[in-house]
Amino acid sequence: MRGPLEGIRVLDFTWALAGPFATMQLADLGAEVVKVEHPGTHEKERGFGPYYQGISTFFFSPNRGKKGIAIDLKTEEGKELVRRLAAEADVLTENFRPGTMDRLGLGYEALRQVNPRLIYAALSGFGQTGPYSSMAAVDAVAQAMGGTMSLNGYREGPPLRVGVSIGDMVGGLYLALGILAALRAREITGEGQLLDVALMEAQMALCENAIVRHSAFGENPTRQGSRHPLLAPFGPFETKDGWIVIANVKEWELFCAIIGRDDMAVDERFLTNRARLEHVDALEAELTRTLKEKTTDEWFAIIEPANVCAVGKVNTIADLFDDPHVAARGMLVDIPMPYGLPGTLKLPNSPIHLSKTPPVVGRPMPEHGGDTDDVLGRWLGLSAEEVGALRAAGVVK
Repeated sequence: MRGPLEGIRVLDFTWALAGPFATMQLADLGAEVVKVEHPGTHEKERGFGPYYQGISTFFFSPNRGKKGIAIDLKTEEGKELVRRLAAEADVLTENFRPGTMDRLGLGYEALRQVNPRLIYAALSGFGQTGPYSSMAAVDAVAQAMGGTMSLNGYREGPPLRVGVSIGDMVGGLYLALGILAALRAREITGEGQLLDVALMEAQMALCENAIVRHSAFGENPTRQGSRHPLLAPFGPFETKDGWIVIANVKEWELFCAIIGRDDMAVDERFLTNRARLEHVDALEAELTRTLKEKTTDEWFAIIEPANVCAVGKVNTIADLFDDPHVAARGMLVDIPMPYGLPGTLKLPNSPIHLSKTPPVVGRPMPEHGGDTDDVLGRWLGLSAEEVGALRAAGVVK
């Protein structure tokens, strides 16, 4: 099998990052994901820069392993093609503002008439219903409205966006998870269903601990840098040449001995976790003063074998390219350039390691309209002449 989702057909109308990140998961797992774009879209309009050999790296990354067709949805012939394709699909994905596909006559209620087994997966900023449903949302808005931004940053500083686009990507992961659940349900019921995932709500799901603390104790959790509200020490500490994370210290006295600070083991301010939390500023100052005496690699070699706490190097992105564990796990994959362009670009492999049906990562992004003939031929049985006529009319590319 080419992945556990081999045989599943996905008609993909998603764009930007959140939706394509969801369907990338399905493509990695073996589904045939067919990305639908407008015939007039220029290559540089498919995604933001920076551009490598004229290709958007923003588009290249989350659209690997997919096929590409181009259909003009403003034409009646284009809409009819979509209806016919939806009749052959298992899943349809879109991340337009709610109501967009309905206005085209291609929403869930319309398409379920032609395919009752269709799973219609809609991703939006705030969901298909509710007072915010018509609002636009990008990653930063999702992080802000969902609560995560209020928890990120330093206590006296402004709220900060998380450095990776978790507002988009976590929503995409929940969409992929929901699709898998709907596919499983269809095996039992024989019917498809509407899946509604909101970026804001996906962020709320990440705030579970903060939300339950507010519910139980009336707390209003806020920003505290890299500290943990319940444990100390916890977070990154500066070393001689970089940073190292120290967390979940199990044996405080032994930890202090290992780093050469026996005095801290008997300091009343640091004897218990509660005491360390109450004196966290002094604790972090002492640890930083000590940890800056050696390099990150030196401290890692000293602390990690002792098994007295969780410890990790703060890797830069460049560090990941040389990390032996990353290499051993095959977590960077060379993806070929499209359009016959020379060379490859490295992308993260799927972190899902299945022993019998592993993901298949390594296929390039789709060329714009590059698979129109193939998909319309295999899915709908259209001849080369019929596709040619549609292309001459501007319905497809």
